[in-house]
Amino acid sequence: MFNSQRFTRTILALAVLLGVAWLPRGAPAEETPVRPNIVLILADDLGWGSVGSYGADPKLIRTPNIDRLAKEGRRFTDANTTSSVCSPTRYSVLTGRYCWRTSLKREVLGSFSPLHIDSRRLNMASLLKKHGYRAAAIGKWHLGYGANARTDYTKPLRPGPLEIGFDYHFGVPSNHGDVTGVYVENDRVAGLRSGNLTPRDQAGTNFRGNPFLGLDAPQRVDQQVMPLLTEKAVAWLEKQDSSTPFFLYYTPVTVHNPVTPSAKTKRTSRAGPFGDWIHELEISVGRVLDVLDRKGLARNTLVVFTSDNGGVYTPQRECEQTDAFDAGLKVNGPFRGGKHSVFEGGFRVPFLVRWPGHVPPGTVCDEMLSLADLLATTAAIVGEPLPPHDRAAEDSYNMLPALLGESYQGPLRPDMIVHSADGNFAIRRGPWKWIEGVYHPATKKGALRARADEFKPQLYHLGDGPSERREVGSENPEITRRLSQLLQRYRSQGHSRTESSGSHK
Repeated sequence: MFNSQRFTRTILALAVLLGVAWLPRGAPAEETPVRPNIVLILADDLGWGSVGSYGADPKLIRTPNIDRLAKEGRRFTDANTTSSVCSPTRYSVLTGRYCWRTSLKREVLGSFSPLHIDSRRLNMASLLKKHGYRAAAIGKWHLGYGANARTDYTKPLRPGPLEIGFDYHFGVPSNHGDVTGVYVENDRVAGLRSGNLTPRDQAGTNFRGNPFLGLDAPQRVDQQVMPLLTEKAVAWLEKQDSSTPFFLYYTPVTVHNPVTPSAKTKRTSRAGPFGDWIHELEISVGRVLDVLDRKGLARNTLVVFTSDNGGVYTPQRECEQTDAFDAGLKVNGPFRGGKHSVFEGGFRVPFLVRWPGHVPPGTVCDEMLSLADLLATTAAIVGEPLPPHDRAAEDSYNMLPALLGESYQGPLRPDMIVHSADGNFAIRRGPWKWIEGVYHPATKKGALRARADEFKPQLYHLGDGPSERREVGSENPEITRRLSQLLQRYRSQGHSRTESSGSHK
């Protein structure tokens, strides 16, 4: 029997994979762009359970704009970051490569680190630039500037985002509340007046009490950062039209510490200031979606919403996230641990995808996905064959069939490597997760104490539940041996994808 729905989906998938536009019935070809616009929203420290579509209690927080993406698109339940801290994941998102293959094998880049992405390396911006896209990176950067061992913010910040393919950049250099205290626009500090520095003892301090750099430029005000980043993202989108496809890499500082909701969101949540901070992100996402609607661009725009790692969960000390948890907000949903940890709460994040007419609305996908897969998937969308797996996108798999809701044989990604802030590695294969239990030699004593239960070999079957409480290594020595060997092989060979796994074919 002829199945018209299946036939339509098949034709759609072929059109996408061949790099041509899918035309609704009766639509003239000249009215439909050849490539979809892409808006990637990468939140900061947003845990799996911190939005409504992933189970957050609506009595505590409300996220209708984010949840709209789930209703109008597809919600993934097993999306994972490559690290439980931000810089490594951000590197993987753009390059399709595990960051531990570089010099950064633990923790994050500093505020004065040079550009961590080789300007010759294929990344999402350079790939899309090749296909005629305009590209902007707006928000938290945290991938370094310049080529010197220590970034000099009084000089042009090259190489930077512009040298890897972006046309415009406006951002916070590393973290919300970092010691630079300024914004960067394109290749220099925004509004920099001179190379003079205010003495450190007179420059003031950030929220941690660390002295600001004292640059002669307008200083950031923490409560105004999110409203300004939102305005910059919206203003850039306002300049786009249907004649040229665009890529917006939008990286809000929410919900990273310091928790600084604006006057508009303050006291709007029953989960305390952290709930207000989630509302700040929610408003920003809504503004982005609104401008796409108003300009008639939403129909041909792929929107991806996700986070760089799991949420902060530190029950041993007081903080806004702990207060929210005590109020009933399960920041990381049912998963054990959180940011910095090797347990699932550090990696499992929201992942919502909307592309009208392509991604089936209101659906859920349980396919295991890594944020490193975004590069190979983007290449598939625009019909670009990836270079050999030893040259680029070394760890990126094409997840487009999962996004489109197509049928396929077996898992699209057979296995996946993650690592904690301490450089403690784990490998997933199907429901099995093996934790190596070895920390980096430079790990600080405080981290060793706080995460002492992570520093030993452990095997879990995630099908038994997400809490990772029942260790089953002694019952499954062969599984442990195979996963350990696989981790070592991927380390030594320099890539984890096969030549065919990242292909658009």
